[in-house]
Amino acid sequence: MAALCRLAPRLQTVRICRSIGHKTDDLLQNELVQRHIKRVIDEQKCISSRLESGQVPESDRRELNLRLVEVSKVVKAFEKTQLVFRDLTEIQTLIHNTRAEDQQMLSLLREEHEELSRRTEKLNKELIETLVPADDLDSRSVILEVAAGRTTGGDICQQFTREMFDMYQGFASYKHWDFELFNYTPADYGGVHHAAVRISGGSVYRWLKFEGGTHRVQRIPEVGLSSRMQRIHTGTMTVIVLPQPRDVDIQIASKDLRIDTFRSRGAGGQSVNTTDSAVRAVHLPTGASELVSCPQVRLS
Repeated sequence: MAALCRLAPRLQTVRICRSIGHKTDDLLQNELVQRHIKRVIDEQKCISSRLESGQVPESDRRELNLRLVEVSKVVKAFEKTQLVFRDLTEIQTLIHNTRAEDQQMLSLLREEHEELSRRTEKLNKELIETLVPADDLDSRSVILEVAAGRTTGGDICQQFTREMFDMYQGFASYKHWDFELFNYTPADYGGVHHAAVRISGGSVYRWLKFEGGTHRVQRIPEVGLSSRMQRIHTGTMTVIVLPQPRDVDIQIASKDLRIDTFRSRGAGGQSVNTTDSAVRAVHLPTGASELVSCPQVRLS
């Protein structure tokens, strides 16, 4: 039942987002949102009760704590939105009941109404963000590569690539992320052909996952052969952002493996036909195989 309770809100999220679209003003009145938030509140109470009971196995405690943090964000955002919405409703009632002759009071109420409307809009957007479940990959480190375009742009592509690389390096420093350089191939006139780095830290992939793709620049080059023409050049560069996979421990039973060894054939020295020079491992359940050979070439 607890697993079903955790799953239900996730299944409703896509339907909710499609239903409300960009109409954040009507968020609290949306029936799907109300039902979804009620499920999340019930789930928060359920998880809190289980953790406080002290009867949760240690293996499940970490998962429940993580889920509790996730649902608590939704509940907290909803409560803040609800409080401001109630204040807004009260102001609207006061405006409706205030006499038209009392212009000073109406002016004050309208100013308060505008301020509360802005706060409501902001809180509604924050609530929408908390309703959307986080990507499981968001917390991963990333492998980031930048590469200059090969077909157009010339020097401007390489210079643009260096500027993009410097931008990511500066952003990583600002976020206090680790920036580990794997490859850096400089080009003429201060550009870069290709660079690859690993960026580690908090929620790196969440911040950089939409950076991948081909980026274009149009400008007059300041240096290089293209700068002599003094006209606008178009260049491109590519950014690749890959979430770093986590280490996975697997166990393969020896009964599921078949090990084949191979020996060299043909004329040769004394150990040609007696020394194993290749090994093939076959995983019987899946048929996957891997061949490793170690040939030895003798020069005359």
